[in-house]
Amino acid sequence: MRITGAAVLISAGFLYFRLGGTWWLALLLLLAPDLSFLAFVIGARQGVLAYNAVHRPLVPLALLTIGLAVQLQVAVLLALIWIGHIGMDRAAGYGFKELTSLPADSPTPD
Repeated sequence: MRITGAAVLISAGFLYFRLGGTWWLALLLLLAPDLSFLAFVIGARQGVLAYNAVHRPLVPLALLTIGLAVQLQVAVLLALIWIGHIGMDRAAGYGFKELTSLPADSPTPD
């Protein structure tokens, strides 16, 4: 998982900069998917669902595909940042959160 994640991060970063992406946008948005942690304020279940939804590659891959199809560079660049974030998390050893590992009344994961 870690090696694959690192490869995804490096590949997404390479393509992002090859397509003219800027450093400031990458730095600004690289951690944006982790804002999904704010859903834990509502509850543990909502936090896990939000985190897992944002950290699945299906939506950024769809955004990438659509961006390429309609030649919308901003969509392609945003998708590559998002895909890079997912790769970075996997390289660091982070995976999906599990609902079954949370106590029923827990506001945040252990």
